[in-house]
Amino acid sequence: MSVSKLQLWRSAKDYFFITFGMATYALGFSAFILPEKVVIGGLAGIGTLIYLLTGIQVAVSQYALNLLLLAIAYRVVGKQFVLGTIYGATMISVFVGIFQPLFTSPLTSEPFMNIVIGGIMCGFGIGITFVHNGSSGGTDIVAAMVSKHSNVSIGRMMLYTDFFIISSSYLIFHDLDKVVYGFVVLFLVSYMADLVINTNRQAVQFTIFSPHWREIATAINNEANRGCTVLSGTGWYSKQEVKVLLVMCRKIESVTIFRIIKSIDSDAFITQANVNGVYGKGFDEVKVKMKVDDQGTKTHKTLNDTNA
Repeated sequence: MSVSKLQLWRSAKDYFFITFGMATYALGFSAFILPEKVVIGGLAGIGTLIYLLTGIQVAVSQYALNLLLLAIAYRVVGKQFVLGTIYGATMISVFVGIFQPLFTSPLTSEPFMNIVIGGIMCGFGIGITFVHNGSSGGTDIVAAMVSKHSNVSIGRMMLYTDFFIISSSYLIFHDLDKVVYGFVVLFLVSYMADLVINTNRQAVQFTIFSPHWREIATAINNEANRGCTVLSGTGWYSKQEVKVLLVMCRKIESVTIFRIIKSIDSDAFITQANVNGVYGKGFDEVKVKMKVDDQGTKTHKTLNDTNA
């Protein structure tokens, strides 16, 4: 019963943050980008083109296209992908529909400032959504379908699709400034999304060479509350056996590790490397959805299952 409560709590938390992320995206888009008549990537960009040409609300065309793509994706990439995407796609259309009528003119008199603020908010919203296993649909769906039957990666396909959508606005409106603003938004959204997704996982790996390795390892265990792995090696110059300490810690803890090492052996040889994600006890939890086989036993998802 406690496990089911934990799963329920995690699901509720994920849906809350997916909703918050989509609301943030919709606010940034509706309040700062759309009033500037800038076409961005994804279905929001296609919806903007349709809105500027026909007057149909972005939320309506965006959701209709999302449903069409999801119907196609159901046959191509499978039920799991569709179910994982439809909630975020619904929420983003709902919030765009709410916010668009409220913001009919730019909030500031500086177009570039509006674009920057909107791009940051959109990227933050997408990042929050991805961290909590959500998706806004759009070009994600197209990319997933193409990558299913080709060697083109999802990230590259999304970039190609967004580039095409933004560039097409010049053929319709012949305004190069708007195209440049669209690419600025694309960069800001990608950068902010990566920043939000990876900030929570930022960790560092220390490799420490010191004759005082015992004292350093003990101090790191006791003072920094981090584990150490002792590796055996050979110094090829000296031909002597050496002990090497391998330490993983959060990025914000790296200064503490340095102080511990230097307080014990100021001549220690240290390397520090950034690692994108450390999973296990004391760090992040690997979030892998389990599938149930015909006998009711939970098994892990394979890569093909994930992409199906």
